[in-house]
Amino acid sequence: MSSQIVDSSTATASVPILLDGTALGITDVVRLADGTARPVPDDAAIARVADAWDAALRIAATRRVYGRSTGVGANRNTAVPTESAAGHGLRLLRSHAGAIGEELPARQVRAMLAVRANQLLAGGAGLRPGVVTALCAALESGAHPAVNEFGSVGTGDLAALAQVGLALAGEHPWHGTGAPAPQPLDHNDALALISSNALTLGQAALALHELRGLLEATQVVAALSLLAVDGSPEPYAAPVHAARPHPGSVEVARRMRGLIGADDRPAPSAGRIQDPYGLRCLPQIHGPAHDAADALERVLTIEINAAAENPLISPHDLAAYHHGGFYQAQLALALDHFRLSLTQVARLSTARLSTLNEPDYTGLHPFLADDLPASSGVMILEYAAGAALSDLRAFSAPASLGHAVLSRGVEEQASFASLAARQTLRACAAYRLVVGCELVAAVRALRQRGLHPAPQLPTASALNLADTTLDPDHSDRPLTEDVRRAAGLLDGFTEIWRAAGD
Repeated sequence: MSSQIVDSSTATASVPILLDGTALGITDVVRLADGTARPVPDDAAIARVADAWDAALRIAATRRVYGRSTGVGANRNTAVPTESAAGHGLRLLRSHAGAIGEELPARQVRAMLAVRANQLLAGGAGLRPGVVTALCAALESGAHPAVNEFGSVGTGDLAALAQVGLALAGEHPWHGTGAPAPQPLDHNDALALISSNALTLGQAALALHELRGLLEATQVVAALSLLAVDGSPEPYAAPVHAARPHPGSVEVARRMRGLIGADDRPAPSAGRIQDPYGLRCLPQIHGPAHDAADALERVLTIEINAAAENPLISPHDLAAYHHGGFYQAQLALALDHFRLSLTQVARLSTARLSTLNEPDYTGLHPFLADDLPASSGVMILEYAAGAALSDLRAFSAPASLGHAVLSRGVEEQASFASLAARQTLRACAAYRLVVGCELVAAVRALRQRGLHPAPQLPTASALNLADTTLDPDHSDRPLTEDVRRAAGLLDGFTEIWRAAGD
């Protein structure tokens, strides 16, 4: 459904994106995942990786270091015998490469590779630089390891990254062509590679990018609905939001004024003094979702540029710091918050759909039907949107409420950020369909009323785009294709929203 999904095997990876471990953004991750950009590792960052690798070898030669000279998890106090140390890394990868379930799409795996390569360039992992260049080579060629869906509880994507490690070592399959040459991974590389939440972060970045765009597009759809029912602009007036200045709500109201061409004066007296919540409370419901998206982006930007490996290798003081920086409480909570806020927005869309079906607001036949008596029009869209909303509501259950005690009790808490990321990705399609249903009805109402926004307004561009795509036949007929087309239009509406704010 999403036009943002690109087949990386056919995309032209022409735009370079510098990976330096400090400045990778959400859009960069998406472009690398889609294959529309190629990674360029920064020379200074590669030097940091080499320094950390050298420091890690020196540290591990003189003292105990978790995962290098010891086992992991409940085996943390068990030393690895010197005579078997060389093979310890591969044994660790083999034992942890037990992810289960369906294989993940190439796009999600590539997002993981991009995040992990950039994190390693932050210089705290202490593994050989060749691993970073191999990950970048895979991203550039389009090859990706086979990675299965389940294996993480939010304290490190160990199983998925172990599959990547075995693929790099030549023991696990790649998809596509151009797989990098096998890497000589050993006990100094294995845990350093897999001690990350790169898969969760990559999935979260993809989900945020798509859903933020859909949130923006929803406001354009809502503006069309407002025009279709002669809604009041008063709820978006600047004095209203100056009196209660939540940042997201202030911005949503400002954008709505621009979309519909409203000023800040009270509306003239009309037949109804105020509109239903779907129109009147839009800033108060869309605003928190924008704030939640911003908060999630802040968390993700820190994490995809973080040296969060355990232990953290510090070359300047020749130390290995054992810590809990892999624990993803911030991310799990931010993802849960974002999904909950989006469910509120989608629920408001279904409320506007009901308003569009009501003759008291449109002056048209019930359900925007044609002139034949007892025609059903778009009646079924309320049911369809409600069904899609129910999926979205299920996906919005807080993953951070999960609990697990693992590895003989020494790991007695889990964030379940991995579940939160998967649920956020799954929310994309359901959310898109809910808003697609509203768009079909809004366009039909505007057509039946013969209304068209002033040509200079962004809503005019949106309606023109819809007019060229949606079927003008208003007789009773299946609306499945109408909703599919409307849902596909939303990415274009995102561009209209963004252009209007410039």
